[in-house]
Amino acid sequence: MGADGEVPRLGGEQAFTCPFCGLPQERVPTLEHDWVLLEPNLDVLAHLVPAEHRWITLSDGRVTVYGVCPPDPIQRCRIEHRLACAGQQLPDLWPWLTVLRAENARRAARQAAGESASVVLPESELPDAG
Repeated sequence: MGADGEVPRLGGEQAFTCPFCGLPQERVPTLEHDWVLLEPNLDVLAHLVPAEHRWITLSDGRVTVYGVCPPDPIQRCRIEHRLACAGQQLPDLWPWLTVLRAENARRAARQAAGESASVVLPESELPDAG
């Protein structure tokens, strides 16, 4: 317990640069006492992501795979950066992920050219894959 009776949070979220695309990826502790590299600043509706790729954030800051099927319609989840990385060859898992990978390729090119890479793809521009 902390000084005020609060349970200390794990924290530890750190940004790492992806060796494939040069964009940041967020290192987050898992429930299994391991680490996963997630796409930063991206929460998507869980029903858009297959069960084995859904990561939900727990109250203590750790994440775990959310395999509930069907998921709660308002449940949000995160995905691993490797799925959104424009520098890696992956199959076209979902249409919205292809759009995200294309946007990350543009962000990486802008970053390499010295422009601001803080543009975030709004959820309204993601196609409805459900």
